[in-house]
Amino acid sequence: MPGHVLITGGAGFIGSHLADELLRHGYRVRVLDNLSPQVHGPDARRPAYLADDIELIVGDVRDANAVRKALHGIDAVYHFASVVGVGQSMYEIERYTDVNNRGTAVLLEALIQHPVGRLVVASSMSIYGEGLYRGPDGAELECVERSKDQFARGEWEPRGPDGEAVIPAPTPESKRPVLASVYALSKYDQERLCLMIGDAYNIPATALRFFNVYGTRQALSNPYTGVLAIFASRLLNDNAPCVFEDGEQRRDFVSVLDVARACRLALESDDAIGRAINVGSGNSYSVKDIAHRMATVLGKEYIKPEITGKYRVGDIRHCFADISRARGLLGYEPQIDFETGLSALADWLSGQSSEDRVDEARAELAARRLTV
Repeated sequence: MPGHVLITGGAGFIGSHLADELLRHGYRVRVLDNLSPQVHGPDARRPAYLADDIELIVGDVRDANAVRKALHGIDAVYHFASVVGVGQSMYEIERYTDVNNRGTAVLLEALIQHPVGRLVVASSMSIYGEGLYRGPDGAELECVERSKDQFARGEWEPRGPDGEAVIPAPTPESKRPVLASVYALSKYDQERLCLMIGDAYNIPATALRFFNVYGTRQALSNPYTGVLAIFASRLLNDNAPCVFEDGEQRRDFVSVLDVARACRLALESDDAIGRAINVGSGNSYSVKDIAHRMATVLGKEYIKPEITGKYRVGDIRHCFADISRARGLLGYEPQIDFETGLSALADWLSGQSSEDRVDEARAELAARRLTV
């Protein structure tokens, strides 16, 4: 099985950990990455954490020549190149669509000319919108939504079709997508394009729907990255983590090491071909609880989270993973419990510094009336 693998966006957070996982299992790894300043800072240098055995091609996935060069001699592709962030996507619409949608199209046209043995694309839990809910009678409710009238009254929890209380449940891949942000739309487009073109041109493809991934190497100065990294950036600068709504919204937090392993397993499993698969921990935590835990592991318990009581357009209330399909098709089982993963993250953070740009990002959203 080991061969020569290309990871687009592979110099970033998840991609670099995947590269390490592949190297440990005998693969050769090439990375195509444009070293975006929002992720890598203004210097655009090879990240120090990128293993010496990784071949780095600095280039953009939207550049057909760079993509063709990167594909030379490649046996399998992981497509991770994208811009991330729900909030920013709602006002940088052209950039998100250009990088995520058009970049995927450029890659796929190149793959039609130079087919590979496997294609794995990074999708996102954001495509679900609200997660799965159950009514008082236990019946599944797929399309639970919230209204601006609710937000104006400070009512955060979704309601059923008759106004009844509903209970959040693990979200399976069978749930119908509800695309609540430009980012979610672009990730669904990436997923469907890869599976569709893969099927049409006999390129075995798999889409992995990542939930809230955390761990070392996240871009701490990027205010649109994962929530744990954003909280860490605030706390490292002695500022309070900013929590939207009332902080009781629940998410599935999964270690990047578990995600990297799931990605390798997807490459090696024929059962995964043509499928979309959740990658999470199968557990859920409230965002407010996460803010407190992050402060504790950093020794800053005295900094309490700022509960804004505001809604950010594109956000959802509850979503956490049903990972039955990953267990069945990949043999995936999360190995890093949250406490262990958080401690490892804290150890790494102790040697990091960051520019806290959260207030700048909040101002951008407020100026565009994207917070209610």
